[in-house]
Amino acid sequence: MPEFVPTKVFFTKGVGKHKEKLQSFELALRKASIEKYNLVKVSSIFPPKCKIVTAAIGNPLIKPGQVVHCVLSENSTNEPHRMISVSVGLAVPAETEHYGYLSEHHGFGENEEQAGDYAEDLAATMLATTLGIEFDSAKNYDERKQIYRMSGKIVKTRNVTQTASGDKDGLWTTVIAAAVFMP
Repeated sequence: MPEFVPTKVFFTKGVGKHKEKLQSFELALRKASIEKYNLVKVSSIFPPKCKIVTAAIGNPLIKPGQVVHCVLSENSTNEPHRMISVSVGLAVPAETEHYGYLSEHHGFGENEEQAGDYAEDLAATMLATTLGIEFDSAKNYDERKQIYRMSGKIVKTRNVTQTASGDKDGLWTTVIAAAVFMP
């Protein structure tokens, strides 16, 4: 089997609402411009030397129907006014030969900042533990983020987050966030 290590990734997000749950998921994929691919969920490793590009650059590199690997977070509700959130966090090591981490998070009752920080924290913590960075897990993420950055071993963290409030009339509301890989 040929080796496939992604060289590029883009981040995207979307919301969909419909009376059918599956259709709301499809509409969220459309909003994120990734509905035309056969998405395969993968776990949380950010490949060494992987370049982050915009969706505008990444989408033309993928053909409709192509099998595409992604880290995908999704959440749905049909409860009126129920706040839902999803986020994909990223932590990139300073050393480009080392892999980084992606994390997916889905929650209820969180705003965009809370969900994004949580996903970013998950990814940064996973990377910090593999790099041997010592930290106090009881400290809040802002304090740990400073420790991670000061270590010089983690150079970048970020997230893509989508939130929505459940449709007032009870339609299914679906949110997605994704990191989409390309060769």
